[in-house]
Amino acid sequence: MAIASRSAGPRWVRFRREMGAQGPILAAILLAGLWAAFHLGLSPARLLPSPPGLRVAHQFFARALSPALDYEASFVPEGTPPLLYRAFAAARNTVIFAAAAMSLAVTLGLPLAFLASSAWWAGDPKGAVGPVSRLLRRALLPACYGAVRLWIALMRSVHELLWAVLFLAAFGLNHFSAVLAIVIPYSGTLAKVFSEMIDEVPRDAAEALRGSGASSLQVFLFGLLPRALPDMGAYAFYRFECALRSSAVLGFFGFPTLGYYVASSFENLHYGEVWIYLYTLLALVLIVELWSSALRRRLVA
Repeated sequence: MAIASRSAGPRWVRFRREMGAQGPILAAILLAGLWAAFHLGLSPARLLPSPPGLRVAHQFFARALSPALDYEASFVPEGTPPLLYRAFAAARNTVIFAAAAMSLAVTLGLPLAFLASSAWWAGDPKGAVGPVSRLLRRALLPACYGAVRLWIALMRSVHELLWAVLFLAAFGLNHFSAVLAIVIPYSGTLAKVFSEMIDEVPRDAAEALRGSGASSLQVFLFGLLPRALPDMGAYAFYRFECALRSSAVLGFFGFPTLGYYVASSFENLHYGEVWIYLYTLLALVLIVELWSSALRRRLVA
């Protein structure tokens, strides 16, 4: 009993110390949430649907167990492809849009992450040698760092759906504008997260390379980037999952992705067709999740 009390004592003291440091933050978040709920007049009673709404919800969710395998319309034009083939074609378009967007986002995000990271140049003792190096390390690189951080914050501050609305009004319904609407915020998000992952990796390998006379670029490429790659790869695959969902949602604007057919079927009350398209999107996300897990295990190993 004495041993148990002694082992429990330090854990309790450590827990109280941690909660003492985080308690004000948690209390502020709670108070802010309560104030926002009061200000917006939120009430759980408003979540109760009306009888007609409850009937529609029941019809919709009941079809989740019996999705349609053929069109539910009474008249289907001749030459219309089968429903499952259309779902497959919409899934293919969804993947194409997402893959194109993520390819460009990673291509833009990696160099921005390099510029938004300070681990490869901050604290380098060789940076203080010579007036040019001192000017570069003490003025130009911090200014570049701050400008890039501001730029990627601006890129991710506007949601892809707002970019889609803007590009749709400016350029019409074309595929490049849809891809670009995803690329802009995603490249900013990737740059931010990648740079933070690079800055948070252990510095022992980087310091060893610096001590052996390696340049800042070599420190980044061989001391920092390889140790951040597993987490960067996992996060890139997560963003690819998000890009699949964003690509599907772009269908509501008229692009031929899964969202287009979800909206069309829902408007016609063909709930069985809606669930076929939703299950197809779910299958895409699960495939990407399995692929991401396999790749992460390989990188970590």
